[in-house]
Amino acid sequence: MKDLTTSDADALIADLGQKARAAAAALAEASAERKHAALIGAAEAILRAEDAILDANILDMHHAEEKGLSPAMLDRLKLDPARIRAMADGLRSVAAQEDPIGKVLAEWDRPNGLHIRRVATPLGVIGVIYESRPNVTADAAALALKAGNAVILRGGSESLNSAAAIHEALVLGLKQAGLPEAAVQMVPTRDRAAVSAMLRAQEFIDVIVPRGGKGLVGLVQKEARVPVFAHLEGICHVYADGDADLDKARRVVLNAKTRRTGICGAAECLLIDRQFYTKHGAVLVQDLLDAGVEVRAEGELAKVSGAMPAEPSDFGQEFLDKIIAVKLVDGVEEAIAHIRRYGSGHTESILTENDATAERFFKGLDSAILMRNASTQFADGGEFGMGAEIGIATGKMHARGPVGAEQLTSFKYLVTGDGTIRP
Repeated sequence: MKDLTTSDADALIADLGQKARAAAAALAEASAERKHAALIGAAEAILRAEDAILDANILDMHHAEEKGLSPAMLDRLKLDPARIRAMADGLRSVAAQEDPIGKVLAEWDRPNGLHIRRVATPLGVIGVIYESRPNVTADAAALALKAGNAVILRGGSESLNSAAAIHEALVLGLKQAGLPEAAVQMVPTRDRAAVSAMLRAQEFIDVIVPRGGKGLVGLVQKEARVPVFAHLEGICHVYADGDADLDKARRVVLNAKTRRTGICGAAECLLIDRQFYTKHGAVLVQDLLDAGVEVRAEGELAKVSGAMPAEPSDFGQEFLDKIIAVKLVDGVEEAIAHIRRYGSGHTESILTENDATAERFFKGLDSAILMRNASTQFADGGEFGMGAEIGIATGKMHARGPVGAEQLTSFKYLVTGDGTIRP
């Protein structure tokens, strides 16, 4: 399906949306046991389909290489047996979680005799628009299903074959559990007109979750008529305080930057307290250089052999590559001021043994995730015990940080009286 007109794209999304609405109504009443069975069945189907999924991924990798995608983006796209097992494990982990639907969030009695309960309910239909990472297909479907939602998935053009193979396994799990196949649907086209149609489909879609680069997320936030859970960029900072433990700092900084450079939780800026630098010199910079990272340093740190002078534009930059901006700061207040100016509200980490300094860092910043003596690469729903995540939300409404099944719920009030009337 190519070169969709606006009306064609709207008709396609309307068809998917109508089916999703019907599926969502069934899922809202589905038992926890049936949803659990669907997720376990999908996990087993993914493992059985390993060869088919890998074959599809090879096609996507060839296509992406021809397009000239960066090594970091190719790493996001690539699947191997370990990553397929991780997908299946994620499905099982979500299945094992407590079902959030029907949970009583609060209840109270009124003097007039009314008993009021606030109870968790599904959002309805979730639209997920994502690029490159085919595992999002399984993660998003699992979390949406656990929370009783139908989901419409629009994978990136690079990952279309991989996502389609994974989707087949997810549908098998739904069938085996007696749940509607339309609970998890894929948009069957690379055409960008389908994305715009999803953003207009407020009649059928209750929330949009974009997973991708700045261009995609910016487009979604600009054009969407449907509510959005999103983060624009992952400009994550690590601050090495004067009271940081040297060994911990060296481990965390290297991991935060180099474990996987192409994910949104990768550190993009290192702030080194002048007291730390006085005690330990440029050891953190040297470690990064030794690991093959391009260090763009400001001021005195630019004199370190192998480093290069930073441009002003390097701060506030999401590199998604083996590149990091580095700067000396005078104390935690200057670190906070820098992050407030250049951060994206995603994840920041402080390295310190000083409780008061850590508390000041936590109170002074309002990013979705704040860490102490830990790598920013832990900014992930699976690492938070959510089994998986549908994305990281940096807005301030409803959901923040890793968006798991619990965040994909709304609530309703159940009010019980006894012939009670209002005077």
